[in-house]
Amino acid sequence: MSDSSFISPSDLRAKFSSAMSLMYRNEVPAYGTLMDLVADVNDATLSSDKELADTLETTNGLERISDERHGAIRLGTEAELKLIRRAFQQMGMFPVGYYDLSVAGIPVHSTAFRPIEGEALSINPFRVFTSLLRLDLIEDQALKEEAENVLAERNIFSQRALELITEAEQQGGVLKENADEFIAEILKTFKWHPEANITHELYERLHKEHRLIADVVSFKGPHINHLTPRTLDIDQVQDLMPARDISPKAVIEGPPNRKCPILLRQTSFKALEEQVDFLDVKGGKHTARFGEIEQRGIALTPKGRALYDRLLNETRDKCTPAPDGSNAQEYVQVLEDTFSEFPDTWEGVRKDGLAYFHYTVSDPEKLGNDQTDLSFEALVDAGHIRFDPIIYEDFLPVSAAGIFQSNLGDKKAANIAHNSNQELFEAQLGASVLDEFAHYAALENNSKAQCGKLLNISN
Repeated sequence: MSDSSFISPSDLRAKFSSAMSLMYRNEVPAYGTLMDLVADVNDATLSSDKELADTLETTNGLERISDERHGAIRLGTEAELKLIRRAFQQMGMFPVGYYDLSVAGIPVHSTAFRPIEGEALSINPFRVFTSLLRLDLIEDQALKEEAENVLAERNIFSQRALELITEAEQQGGVLKENADEFIAEILKTFKWHPEANITHELYERLHKEHRLIADVVSFKGPHINHLTPRTLDIDQVQDLMPARDISPKAVIEGPPNRKCPILLRQTSFKALEEQVDFLDVKGGKHTARFGEIEQRGIALTPKGRALYDRLLNETRDKCTPAPDGSNAQEYVQVLEDTFSEFPDTWEGVRKDGLAYFHYTVSDPEKLGNDQTDLSFEALVDAGHIRFDPIIYEDFLPVSAAGIFQSNLGDKKAANIAHNSNQELFEAQLGASVLDEFAHYAALENNSKAQCGKLLNISN
């Protein structure tokens, strides 16, 4: 069978991302309003910030902005996690990073399925933050066994979806003629179903243990619980949401507003209260799905991440944001004051080794022979080698936990001990997760090598 018979993983991912966005827009109308708001803010930001537009153009990030989004799902069993991995692999999405959310009292651990190569990211950077329920963290043994029995009985993929995944694995890809059916069948897994597969009495007991446990166990499948477009100015979106009848969470998660954005900032609108029919009760209520917005900055090195973590911890030691937003202004001020220690110029960030950059030769034709004898750093200082931020493509455990808590309605984190176990997660996944730091370092080093090759110099 020729390569031309198969749809490329990136094209399949792009089609799936668009189909999921349309589905979620129909299910959650506020998400459509949010998408329109983000598009307006992005257009205005690019028109007023030519330097940002130039950077995005240089790093192949401009075209992807309007289509960029991530989703999130929560799975119940090891078998479900393995199946999701197999489905996403056909779309060119691979597990990157390990996230232990038990540090925030949330009984899951997670990874992010996403494209990893530059060309694939530029075509479509769709990501799915995928969490697996940690039933081992439930102390009530009887409740744990009931939840396990419920999850063991469900199948999150249709029989046809399983057949298409297996065929793709055997053939080396998804046939073009099967692409639309593949997307339609996989999309069923993420669809919202208002019928629960348990009694209301069991739901209440699961809910009392933890809201997220109830969300995972109670339904036929892992409905998508949010989709997240990328904005270039999250503060502007946050300010404008109320004018479009969207109620944002109290504070933006992540670092403060900066001239040089780092890592990831996120906000969201409040989760929907939706009608659910239980096995024994009709017209019950459940709260889980919401809308989220993100602004992405530069990927940090281990040194930069250590500084970020320390500053965020210092901030929260001084002021923990209240769920009702009563101390939001105080928290934002403390956050900004504390993070003043983190350099806020690209040169300062680069010189201190805090983040990863993509290097390109500005204009090789203007370089004389004497200048090519200069060191790599000297050519950077002279402006002959340009450096642009490598965008952070992953997630922050604390930010993810903050979004989860605010939208699950938790007044405080549940009493769940920190219990990180990447080895267990990878066994459940059936694969290793990619180390994000090593990946970003390789991207930076490759860009340096390309410059060196072009200029015939060593790094």
